[in-house]
Amino acid sequence: MKKLSIVAVAFAAVVFAACGNKTANNTESADSVKSFEQEQIEESIKMHVDSLASEIGKLKQLPFLQKDNDGTFKLTKEEKQVKPDYLLSPSVAEAATTLAEKYRVLSALEVDKNIAKLYEMPLDEYEKAIAKLAADINDPSLKVIEDGTNAAENTQALYDAMNENGRINFFWQIAAASLVEQIYSASKNSDRFLAAFDDDAAANTTFRLVLILDALNRLAEYDPEIKPVADVLSTLDALNATTVSELKAQLAESKDQIEAARKALTK
Repeated sequence: MKKLSIVAVAFAAVVFAACGNKTANNTESADSVKSFEQEQIEESIKMHVDSLASEIGKLKQLPFLQKDNDGTFKLTKEEKQVKPDYLLSPSVAEAATTLAEKYRVLSALEVDKNIAKLYEMPLDEYEKAIAKLAADINDPSLKVIEDGTNAAENTQALYDAMNENGRINFFWQIAAASLVEQIYSASKNSDRFLAAFDDDAAANTTFRLVLILDALNRLAEYDPEIKPVADVLSTLDALNATTVSELKAQLAESKDQIEAARKALTK
């Protein structure tokens, strides 16, 4: 697994490996008429996402990771001995009823499946739940994602495909769920994950997070389906640090808000 997929607190880590071979014919049409302002906001979000992904890619290697000859990263034997107990249960997929909920739950489960894979935990139930959600969603855009490809390229391909297929409004849903799930995971392991940051990295990543949250709030004025998501994410605007120690404190202080945001997006 690539470094970006492990430590990213960014939209660019959205990977839909289990959906790569799905086909679909029935797309849900979004309003094809967008204002110039809405298009500009969407482009700004994408720009900030790319910038955040770039900053994440500069982080130092985490001490509990080891690099293989093929450039992939694996957990050390010591790290794999203690399995995470905070991952979503695949059964949350059963409670997703609306299309937006299914996109969000699929995205969050994909994040947790990748974490479970690192710890060599069973993946069958995750794969079944993700495949079922993908079939229910029936979005041809998901075919552009292939396992093992560059995360940033995946995100660009997915963004373009969902835009072409009239599903771009759901891109922000899955991106938000992925972001929150990764922030939640990082908050559960803040001491270890923050070892990859220096003060500049803490400032640069959280500043870009603030820019994304602000842009999503502005986008919500044009897309009513985004407003509930933007409202949930607005609780994370306290994550705006200038040093690693500040970021650690903010993650601890925002613990309840992060957990509430996770529950709201995966219910």
